[in-house]
Amino acid sequence: KYAENMYYFSELALTLNAPENGTAPTDSRRRPDQRLMENGRWDEANAEKQRLEEKQRLSRKRREAEAARATEDGTPCDPYKPLWFERKKDPVTQELAHVYKGGYWESKEKQDWSLCPDIF
Repeated sequence: KYAENMYYFSELALTLNAPENGTAPTDSRRRPDQRLMENGRWDEANAEKQRLEEKQRLSRKRREAEAARATEDGTPCDPYKPLWFERKKDPVTQELAHVYKGGYWESKEKQDWSLCPDIF
């Protein structure tokens, strides 16, 4: 019903981005630009998307600068690592894959998101 108003998406597709209480602050469903777009506030959504992209670029530049300084003076540099995944070689394909290492569901149960970076 009313599919023409919903870009002919299935009901499942329409609900995949629905907000969920208790998720990590880094959950993509919390993207402020996405929420603005879904509410039809296109100009604000575009401005917010630009802000988020600039924030990501600055974060990447900081990490790259830290790595460059560490290379120059020989100090250890801890590169960016995902919180909930680690890269491991798949035993069958021998390809590197991101494998869940644990911690997310425990953090969600406790509602302790102190390890999450401020990405939005």
